[in-house]
Amino acid sequence: MNSHLSSRTRWLALVILCVGDLMIVVDTTVVNVALPSIKSDLGFTQASLAWVVNAYMLTFGGFLLLAGRFGDLFGHRRLFLTGTASFTIASLVCGISTSKGELIVARAVQGLGGAVVSAVAFSLIVVLFTEPSERAKAMGVFGFVMSGGGSIGVLAGGVLTDLAGWHWVFLVNLPIGIVVTIAGLKLLPLMHTGAEKTRLDVPGAVAITGAMVLAVYAIVNGNSAGWLSGQTLGLLAAAVVIGAAFVAWEARAAAPLMPLRIFRHRNLSVANVVGILWAAAMFAVFFLSALYLQLVLHYSPLQVGLAFLPGNVIMMAFSLGLSAKLVMKYGFRIPLAFGLGVAALALFWFARLPVDGHFLPDILPAMILIGIGGGLAFNPVLMAAMSDVEPQDAGLASGIANTAFMMGGALGLAVLASAASSRTGHVINADTLTRGYHLAFAIGGVFALAAAAVGGAFLRTRTVAAGHAEPVAA
Repeated sequence: MNSHLSSRTRWLALVILCVGDLMIVVDTTVVNVALPSIKSDLGFTQASLAWVVNAYMLTFGGFLLLAGRFGDLFGHRRLFLTGTASFTIASLVCGISTSKGELIVARAVQGLGGAVVSAVAFSLIVVLFTEPSERAKAMGVFGFVMSGGGSIGVLAGGVLTDLAGWHWVFLVNLPIGIVVTIAGLKLLPLMHTGAEKTRLDVPGAVAITGAMVLAVYAIVNGNSAGWLSGQTLGLLAAAVVIGAAFVAWEARAAAPLMPLRIFRHRNLSVANVVGILWAAAMFAVFFLSALYLQLVLHYSPLQVGLAFLPGNVIMMAFSLGLSAKLVMKYGFRIPLAFGLGVAALALFWFARLPVDGHFLPDILPAMILIGIGGGLAFNPVLMAAMSDVEPQDAGLASGIANTAFMMGGALGLAVLASAASSRTGHVINADTLTRGYHLAFAIGGVFALAAAAVGGAFLRTRTVAAGHAEPVAA
C-alpha cells in the first residue's frame, strides 16, 4: 500500500511531477510569443509558421489517451521518465534548429513526450495520495500548475524572447528536464495498480490514436482550411467513423484498451464536460487577451507577460490554500460552480474592454477575477474526474481528462477566433479588432457559465477516492 511511503517521499514526488508537468503546460503557450522571431530567423511563411504550433498540438492531442493507458499497462513511473527525457531531448533539438523542417519535427516529438508526461503525472498523483485531505492539497498544487501554466508561459515567453532570443524558449527546458529525470529516477516510487498484467489491445490503440490525430489535425487547421471545407469535414467525418469503430471493438475485445465501463463513473463523465467548456473559456483569456494587449494597446511581449502576473499570483494562492479547504468542507459542486461563475465575470469584464484601455481600470480587475475563479475551480474539477476511478484505470482516466481539456481548448479557440474574425470583417484596425474580441470574450463567458451549471447540477459531492495502489521499492 502507498501508506508505506513516508509523507516526505510523497510530497517530494509531487514536486517532481508538478515541475515536469509545468514544463509541458508552459510549452503550449511560451512559443506563441516567440513566433514572430522564429518566422524572421528561419524564413517561415505565415502559413508554414502555424506548424510550429500545430505539430506539437497534433502529437500532444493525438496520443494523450494512448499515453495514459500505456502508463497503466507498463508502469506510470517508467512512462513519466521516458516522456520527460524525450521532451527534454526534443527541446534541445528545437533550440539549436537551423531549418524549418528540423524545428517542426522536433516540435512533434516534444508533443509526444508532453502527452506522456501530462497523462501519467496526473495518474501518479492519484495513486500516491489516497487520503482525502492530502489528495485535496496535492490536487490544489497540480491544479495551479495546469491552470496557471499557460499564463506563466506567456510571461516566460516575453522575458526570454526579449532578453535572450527565441532559442531559449526551448533551451530553458534542458536543465529542468534533466533535474526532473534524475530526481524522478531516485524519488518516484514504482506503483503497481493491477493493470500491468493486461496485454496491449493493438487494434484499439491504432484506432483511437488515428481518430484523435485526424480530429486534432482538422481542428488546428480549421480556420485556415475553412470549417465547411471538404478537408475539414472529411477529416472530422473520418475521425468519427474510426472512433465509432473503436467503441464497437472495445465493447467486444477481451482485454480492451479503454474499458467502456469507465464512463459509468458519473463524476469522470461530468468533469470531462466541465473541462471541455472551461478550457474553451480559459483559452479566450490566454490567447485573446494577449492579442488585445499586443495589437490594440501595443504592449511588448514582456509587458503582456507582466500583465498576467497578478492573476497568476492570486491563482496560486487560492489553488494552494483555500480551494483544498473548501473542497474538503463543501465537496466538489459549490467551489466549482462559484469559481467558474467568478471566471465568467472576468470574461464578461473583458467583453467591455475599450479601444484606449488602461491596465489598472480595465485589465487588472479581470485578471484578479480570473485568478480567483481559476484558483477555486481547477481543484474540484481535477478531483472529481478521478474521485471514483480504480487505480488500474487511473492512467486512462487521466488521459481522458487531459484530452477533454485539450480538445475543449482547441475547439473553443477555433470557435472564438472565428467569432472574432466574423465581427472584425475585412477592415482591420483597433476598433474592429476590439469589437471582434468583445464577441469572443462574451461567448467565452457563456462557456464558463455553462461549465458552472453542469458541474453544480450533476457532480456528486463526495471527495473520497476509490482505490489504492501498491508501491514497491524503485
